[in-house]
Amino acid sequence: MTPEELEQARTKLLAMRDEVLQEVLFSRAESREIGQDGVPDIGDMSSNTYNRDVLLNLGEVQRQRLEDIDAALERMTQGEYGVCARCEEEIAPRRMEVRPFSRFCIDCKTEVEKFGE
Repeated sequence: MTPEELEQARTKLLAMRDEVLQEVLFSRAESREIGQDGVPDIGDMSSNTYNRDVLLNLGEVQRQRLEDIDAALERMTQGEYGVCARCEEEIAPRRMEVRPFSRFCIDCKTEVEKFGE
C-alpha cells in the first residue's frame, strides 16, 4: 500500500472507531431509560427485559468491532496492515476499502470460517 492509501485507511478506521463509540454511548443511554417511565405492567417488564438483552448483545458486537479496528491500527504501526494474517499475501485493495479492519484475504477468511482458525 502507498503511504496515501495507508493514511486514507487510518482516517477511515478512526472515523469508524468514533462512530462505534458514539453507538455505545447511545446504547447505554437507551438502556438506562428503559423502564423509567412509571410503573410497568407485566407486558412492559417483559418488553423491557428483551430490549435490554438486545442492547447488551449490540454492545458485544460493538466491542468486537472496536477490537478489530484497534488491531488494524496496530497492524499499521507494525507495518503489517493489508497483509493476510494466515497466508501472508497482500489482501485485495477492494476488500481493504470495504472492510478496512480485515485480517484475512477472501480465500483464508473462507477457510477460517469453514474450519476455524
